[in-house]
Amino acid sequence: MGRVFVAGSINMDVVATADRHPKVGETVAGRQVLYFPGGKGANQAVAAARLGAGTTLIGRLGKDSFGAELKAFLRDQGIDLGYLQESAEAHTGTAIITVAETDNTIVVIPGTNALVGADDVNVVPLVQGDVAVSQFEIPLPAIAAFFRRARAAEATTLLNPAPAQRFSRELLALVDVLVLNETELGLLASVELSEDDDAVRIVDAARQLQANQDQTLCVTLGKRGVLALAGHEEFFVPGRVVKAVDTTGAGDCFVGALAAQFARGAALRDALAFANAAASISVQRMGAGPSMPTAAEVAAVVKAG
Repeated sequence: MGRVFVAGSINMDVVATADRHPKVGETVAGRQVLYFPGGKGANQAVAAARLGAGTTLIGRLGKDSFGAELKAFLRDQGIDLGYLQESAEAHTGTAIITVAETDNTIVVIPGTNALVGADDVNVVPLVQGDVAVSQFEIPLPAIAAFFRRARAAEATTLLNPAPAQRFSRELLALVDVLVLNETELGLLASVELSEDDDAVRIVDAARQLQANQDQTLCVTLGKRGVLALAGHEEFFVPGRVVKAVDTTGAGDCFVGALAAQFARGAALRDALAFANAAASISVQRMGAGPSMPTAAEVAAVVKAG
């Protein structure tokens, strides 16, 4: 059984809840302010760890109160923090999140996440069977170095290109599994996509993005499920309809769960069904990192159908 190595961001999420989102220039009354451990890298690592995978997180924290709180939380999840660095040069990453009507808006201030570089990832002891995971809240050169290191070790590379930004074909070619939603797919494939688009249109866009025939693309479609392209094969895994409370971190839960399943050697279709179930649990709870389910919780949902 392999390990999951996540190179990514670590943030404190400052969450304001309100009845509705303000319009531009408008002020609305909020209900409460909450503080949750977050950051896409940390969220994905927490998801993988809670689901039973041996998990290592590579990233940076500031030497401040948020950094101390986040480090304690991550340690309590059983995550290996041996490659986590503390920097006095910047503050710990912070996300300002507004949650209203089950949807969210997010402003991320990178802080120490912007300091993660090739030196942080080149020393990671990846081996065959491990899964290397990253996303776009740390500098792209660090991700490329991490994936080159993983390729040399014959580990699986999994990229979640979020928040979406254009990136080089050279980096894309280092990715074994690309996990993205339809908005991110539309931007990267230069195609206008909406939640009403059918599978044929989504597949056409994904094929434009696919770097090579061996690369797997997983397009998450929210409650509709996930569309997968694995080589020449295409298939759809239905989603789960639940009453969502907070969608923050749902995509990260999916990615972490998928990585944990790959580390166990699960087949793609089974791994996607498991990750869908995990994400459906996370959206029924407030917060990002703390909302990630355990393996027992996901197993119960899968068993119940």
